[in-house]
Amino acid sequence: MKKSLVLLTVLIGTLSCKQKPAEAPPRNVKKYTIEQFYANKGIGGGSFSPDESKLLVHSNETGIFNLYEINLADQSMTAITKSTTESIFAVDYVPGTGEILYAADKGGNEIDHLYLLKADGMVQDLTPAPKEKANFFGWSQDKKALYYISNKRDERFFDLYKMGVGDWKATLLYQNNEGYDIAGLSWDEKSVALNKNITTSENQLFLYDLGSKKMTEISEPGKKGIYGASGFSKDGKAFYYLSNAGKEFQSLEQYSLADGKRKEVFSTTWDVMYAYDSENEKYRVIAINADGKNELKVIDNKSGQEVALPEIPDGDVTAVSISTSENKMRLTVGTSKAPSNIYLYDFKTKELKKLTETLNKELNPDDLVAAEVVRYKSYDGLEIPAIYYKPHPASTQNKVPALIWVHGGPGGQSRVGYTPLVQYLVNHGYAVLAVNNRGSSGYGQKFYQMDDLNHGEKDLKDCIWGKKYLQSLAYIDSSKIGIIGGSYGGYMTMAAMTFAPDEFKVGVDIFGVTNWLRTLKSIPPYWESFRSALYAELGDPFTADSVRLHKISPLFHTEHVKNPIMVLQGANDPRVLQVESDEIVAGVKKNKVPVEYIVFPDEGHGFVKKENEIKGYSAVLKFLDKYLKQEKEMKN
Repeated sequence: MKKSLVLLTVLIGTLSCKQKPAEAPPRNVKKYTIEQFYANKGIGGGSFSPDESKLLVHSNETGIFNLYEINLADQSMTAITKSTTESIFAVDYVPGTGEILYAADKGGNEIDHLYLLKADGMVQDLTPAPKEKANFFGWSQDKKALYYISNKRDERFFDLYKMGVGDWKATLLYQNNEGYDIAGLSWDEKSVALNKNITTSENQLFLYDLGSKKMTEISEPGKKGIYGASGFSKDGKAFYYLSNAGKEFQSLEQYSLADGKRKEVFSTTWDVMYAYDSENEKYRVIAINADGKNELKVIDNKSGQEVALPEIPDGDVTAVSISTSENKMRLTVGTSKAPSNIYLYDFKTKELKKLTETLNKELNPDDLVAAEVVRYKSYDGLEIPAIYYKPHPASTQNKVPALIWVHGGPGGQSRVGYTPLVQYLVNHGYAVLAVNNRGSSGYGQKFYQMDDLNHGEKDLKDCIWGKKYLQSLAYIDSSKIGIIGGSYGGYMTMAAMTFAPDEFKVGVDIFGVTNWLRTLKSIPPYWESFRSALYAELGDPFTADSVRLHKISPLFHTEHVKNPIMVLQGANDPRVLQVESDEIVAGVKKNKVPVEYIVFPDEGHGFVKKENEIKGYSAVLKFLDKYLKQEKEMKN
């Protein structure tokens, strides 16, 4: 990730930090096994049944994700599927039937199909073409059909289809020959919202009239930025969209379909992440990315007043769904000390009820660590936001090793919330600083663009200055700091180990890019609409950019690696091919540097099976204990 990185040295005493983590008295806590952490339940989804007596969710209680129903009266949870091989993810109840819609791929290959689980227990693949990737797109206004997008016609592009409930026959509504991203459909099926990607920080938004074939640009000429569809009003008069054009943060805007007039609906000093109206437009839900944590607003559209919701301590509302009657709302709420739980809110009684308990009862939440937002100055004075986890026993008398954690992307964001691997490592004595280096999302348009065509350089320096920030904390063992990350974070790990080999004592690369030339040439065909934007940010491997891409790819510079690395990889990963990890491991081994390598034959880009997570992440801790925490003992 770096051309030739010039290592800059700064005395720790000269570091300028906006804030230090809050100091709490050190205390010893119980240490838990990886099995205890992964005895937690992961829960997602949460669609209301037609009679609003149940919620459809998916949970990995058995080791992989299956479908469950939560009875809202007694909070009991009943298994609907019992897959032992492939994870199954809830989509929705099929209106007017006793049937369920779900999605699944094969071994993490990301070729998702839509499946119908019938009342008699039989399963029908609704999108059976072998290479077809299909995504649910919503229900028609009369609930007699579903919409979905699929690349079965041309594996590069997604078309929009309508499929009748009952006969399950597909009709093509919009054939996508130009490689747009389909972003919305009006309730009367007359207009399709389309995105055209230019770069990762700029796109165009259009409305296409299916009858007249007329294309109308919604993005404003001369105002560059990100535009995203946010739905049509049911009366057909308005189209809503999100945009940060001409400003730092994304706001909610309204476009009049009759005369093209625009008005701002909602804005704040952070990005509006998403917004939508409930079934009969009684409420508008607005989610805000506020400094790495969600803020949720529910607006009564008639009065314009915000609905006062009960506060959930340390809670991060990641998703909500309002029932068809608009009397109930499901909230998915995470905290940094526990996996997401499902809550039910009653608009009439104002009651908030917790429906699930995902944290393993053997884990005392007081032994876990609440995430804290901190900031530090990088090499050029730029303020870098980060999420920090301090082990409870850490003190000046009991200094602890530390890790820089780098998120995926590029352009991702580390956020306040529960990450089992992070809590496992912190519980075993490692401080973790999850860096939101320049180029991360959520901190404004200018910050997001700062790493374009510069990966492995300034973003890597942000990580190195994160290490220096950790070294400024009196309870951190400054000689024992490593780096860890997945995907783009895995790339940053190997870039650090390759281009700044003296900075980090160890590196843990989880399915990270190591050869940008191969990765950018071999992106999945269904990423075609995003290809040019991706190349605009990272570089085009078929042009002179290939020289720089070669220079910033760790694979071609493994002779510089000095310190131990560990690599984890899924064999079915369509984004970062296994050969990337195979080759970086082989290259580093030539240096006689310790390398540990684990490949999971039934995983893709991200591990979803508990047995694999337990195997892989327990090995990560053993690796860190051996090469980072006990480094001095090893040398003696």
